[in-house]
Amino acid sequence: MLKQIEGSRAVAEAVGLCRPKVICAYPITPQTHIVEGLGEMVRMEELVDCEFINVESEFAAMSVAIGSSATGVRTYTATSSQGLLYMTEAVYNASGMGLPIVMTLGTRAIGAPINIWNDHSDAMAIRDAGWIMLFAQSNQEAIDLHIQAFRIAETLGAPVMVCVDGFILTHAYERLDIPEQAQVDAFVGQFMPAYELDPKHPVTIGALVGPEAYSEVRYLAHRKQLEALELVPQVAVEFEAMFARDSGGLVHTFATEGAKTIVVAMGSVIGTILDVVEELQQDGHPIGTMAIACYRPFPVEAVRDALLHAERVIIIEKSITPGMGGPLTADVRLALHDTPINIVSVVAGLGGRAIMKDSLRALLLRAQHDEQPDITFLDLNWDMISSPLNDLESRANYKRLGTAS
Repeated sequence: MLKQIEGSRAVAEAVGLCRPKVICAYPITPQTHIVEGLGEMVRMEELVDCEFINVESEFAAMSVAIGSSATGVRTYTATSSQGLLYMTEAVYNASGMGLPIVMTLGTRAIGAPINIWNDHSDAMAIRDAGWIMLFAQSNQEAIDLHIQAFRIAETLGAPVMVCVDGFILTHAYERLDIPEQAQVDAFVGQFMPAYELDPKHPVTIGALVGPEAYSEVRYLAHRKQLEALELVPQVAVEFEAMFARDSGGLVHTFATEGAKTIVVAMGSVIGTILDVVEELQQDGHPIGTMAIACYRPFPVEAVRDALLHAERVIIIEKSITPGMGGPLTADVRLALHDTPINIVSVVAGLGGRAIMKDSLRALLLRAQHDEQPDITFLDLNWDMISSPLNDLESRANYKRLGTAS
């Protein structure tokens, strides 16, 4: 059914269609409208047989989700930014115990300094926690990915995080196709937990594991991620067959065949990149685009196959690993480690800064002539940072002089 709707509300309705039994919520911008929408649906009995639990913190939200999922019921929560960091210990526990929790991450910068706008710093901070991580390009895909997420989580026995760009998607109003309840019921199916806590048949989960078994436990978690590389595209194919939309999967390519330059990114910035690339193609530039839809597990083979015949790869990052560059770039470099492909990392859009088409176009034109350094900060205001840089240089010189004396 087509509706003019806010992205957050659309995600709430999609989650509601998946019939979770427990929703544990703590509000933090920009995901608040999602859990508010779900709370309203429970209160109005639009979502029945569901317990909506207001908790006192993000750590509590994930702790409640762990307890709920361990008893064998479908469980959902959502967070953003510092909220994700606050629940980090429990996030690792959820994956370590193999609990099929689904969580929306309204991606947002992390402090200090305080910033409530979008980038991917929060998602990248938790990328090694053992969760499957899916990135939505659009609000329509955000809807579709949540429906797929419950299916993936419960089939694999692993938690899934759906990353939706804060404000850019969560607060945008547009016309979206909300599936019918019967369709979602047929696709997601009934939750059949592999194991569950039952007072009549007590077991212990998440207990102490010593050196004699810890490596084996972590290896099994690694194998589960590898299994997801087969399951995620399989679920996407089945979703397309039922809903007639190509959403999800591992990667999406656009005009990469024969392209000498390929631009790689995740999330909503893909839309801007496609606009710029289309204009460049019309001007005769052999350039394509690849969107990474599944970031964890990282689809090494799919990325390699898509990029192998390019001369250069431009990676648009919305996060930064200080001292190293972009985390996505590191993964792409690993996939292409034995090739002569020139790889350029472009850090852009941090803290919600607009990624402008003119800036992207100029950068891509320079990159096609291999005139870009390995790491570029798009639209960096050098006047703003000249004084701090001078202070750093002065301190460094003072230290060297002091050491020499």
